[in-house]
Amino acid sequence: MGYQLLADLVMLAHFGFLLYVALGGFLAWCRRWLIVPHAAAVAWGLLSATVGMACPLTAWEDEARRRAGEQGLPRGFVDTYLTGVVYPAGSLVAAQVLVAALVLVSWVGVAHRRRRRTELPS
Repeated sequence: MGYQLLADLVMLAHFGFLLYVALGGFLAWCRRWLIVPHAAAVAWGLLSATVGMACPLTAWEDEARRRAGEQGLPRGFVDTYLTGVVYPAGSLVAAQVLVAALVLVSWVGVAHRRRRRTELPS
């Protein structure tokens, strides 16, 4: 029971991390300091997607599921929970491009808002 709960919590944290990678830049529109952790999260996501860097959250969830007596993750986190569920199986690259576009738009918005604040008269 304890490992099952741990695995589920890690899975939820992983979903939260992926949402933060995709949308966290928009949070920085209101809280400018969030751009730094968002940039780090995006860098990690980019390395994971391009170089295949293993995510520790996937390993932790897999280990917790195995200790709970389950099979573990048969594939990686994205392949298990997202591919074929959130987007069609053949659309991984399209999903990655969409996330990259969201990040780019959010960062342009952060820069625009910052520029507007510095241009305002005191």
